[in-house]
Amino acid sequence: MDKHDIADEKGTAVTPAYAADGEVVDQWRGGEDFMTRNGLNLKSFQRRPVGTSVVELDKSMKTRHLHMIAIGGSIGAGFFVGSGGALYRGGPGTLFIDFLLMGIMIFNVVYALGELAVMYPISGGFYTYSTRFIDPSWGFAMGWNYVFQWAVVLPLELTVAGFTVEYWGANVNVGVWITVFYLFIIIINIFGTLGYAEEEFWSSILKLSATVIFMIIAFVLVLGGGPSRGIYDEYWGARLWYDPGAFKNGFKGFCSVFVTAAFSFSGTELVGLAAAETKNPLKSLPGAIKQVFWRITLFYILGLFFVGLLIRSDDDRLLGAGGYIDVNASPFVLVGKDAGLTGFDSFMNVVILVSVISIGVSGVYGGSRTLTALGEQGYAPKFFTYIDRSGRPLWSVSVILIFGALAYVNLDAAGPTVFDWLQALSGLAALFTWGSICLAHIRFRKAWLYHGHTLDEIPFKAIGGTIGSWIGLSIIFLVLAAQFYTAVSPIGARLGTAESFFKSYLALPVVMFFWVVGWIWKRKAWLRTKDMDVDTGRRALDWDYINAQREEQAKWPAWRKAFHKIF
Repeated sequence: MDKHDIADEKGTAVTPAYAADGEVVDQWRGGEDFMTRNGLNLKSFQRRPVGTSVVELDKSMKTRHLHMIAIGGSIGAGFFVGSGGALYRGGPGTLFIDFLLMGIMIFNVVYALGELAVMYPISGGFYTYSTRFIDPSWGFAMGWNYVFQWAVVLPLELTVAGFTVEYWGANVNVGVWITVFYLFIIIINIFGTLGYAEEEFWSSILKLSATVIFMIIAFVLVLGGGPSRGIYDEYWGARLWYDPGAFKNGFKGFCSVFVTAAFSFSGTELVGLAAAETKNPLKSLPGAIKQVFWRITLFYILGLFFVGLLIRSDDDRLLGAGGYIDVNASPFVLVGKDAGLTGFDSFMNVVILVSVISIGVSGVYGGSRTLTALGEQGYAPKFFTYIDRSGRPLWSVSVILIFGALAYVNLDAAGPTVFDWLQALSGLAALFTWGSICLAHIRFRKAWLYHGHTLDEIPFKAIGGTIGSWIGLSIIFLVLAAQFYTAVSPIGARLGTAESFFKSYLALPVVMFFWVVGWIWKRKAWLRTKDMDVDTGRRALDWDYINAQREEQAKWPAWRKAFHKIF
């Protein structure tokens, strides 16, 4: 049986149906009843009848889902709460500059990912670009690094969600709330890809709406239009940029905020992972990639600029209390309190709670799809390729969900210590993923030209080309260097301890461990340009449609062409 064949109920090879862009049409979901398609009966848990070498994930995600995942997905506690600690350490000027630099980096990363994803249909793991264009051992490391990143994020987010509810003084053990949110995430995953897509769609709308509302209110407060019972009842302006100042703790402050900014952008790359579960990635992915511009500009840059105008960087409330992420330290909540806006702090806290749970759902999605792809590539046990009749990678989802039980460890007296080490495992993991995407894009372009192809044969090109990927890769190296510097010499101390160093830099030895294991497993090292295969597995494209689009766009005025590239 050919690896591209699909098996029928009796195991006989059947030629799959293809959409216009070469995607396999999801035949099995269409032939199932409603309850089975949506994972609501026991039959849905049976293995989907596919060939032994084909992982056919669900194709139920729509363009609207992908666009909202791009613009609002994976925005959580790092942005709404962690930005407060960053403001305290670096000041409003540093906060603005560092998030702007990270925005430039992630903009180029996502465009590079978009170019690769449109060219090569990858169901469940863009780590395979590292395997294909960099080094199979490094690809192994990136795949497992990404799985563990999300497996660790899930219990972290469950813990934060549980403690977030305590903002309202609920006299209930936090373990009860962890259980409630844990069950909610499990229920969402029963509905598979569609459950994740719908949850992300509506939670992203809430986050987007809340951020827009916040910025409108913040603009009014900056102009002095706040209630008389608040502190913003006179023209406020940019006074906090002068006193206590725009920059704080000098170069160390600048470096420490870099890392918080990087953590806040984690998950942006999920749009490339989700594209494999849409019916027509060629048409839906480019539009979704362009939404990242709005995500960076609207959420991070403009939103945090207003935060820096309204909250003092020496406000001790930004430090929070205890060893966990404290929503009382969220600058978005503090603005509502200081302005005397009754109920606004609770509204923002609800948004934070929804965002945190959303990250937990994303963690299960991202980790499980990557684990499934690892199984398909022979980098993980084959049972992880089990796809049931509703399109769920059942064993992969189950394993990631099991990691969520680590949240209960945080109920122990040593909980904050465990929480810190879990954060250390996930802290820098995303940087290695992003750097690998940039490097894979650079090496793909080199191999593409080496094998006699032209750039015109690439249907969707990264707006910055390889220069953009070099810029993204350079900024990632700067962040890693900045984190190393602050790990060795943290703010307020000449030298840090071994414990504080590894809490800041634990992700590096973990990635190196996976790299060594990958080399032992595959015995393959750095790929030379001539050895890269740029043709096998390339997406079949409708060039009549693509050329017609290009001819139409060639007639557009310059302003419209520029607008189309970004928006």
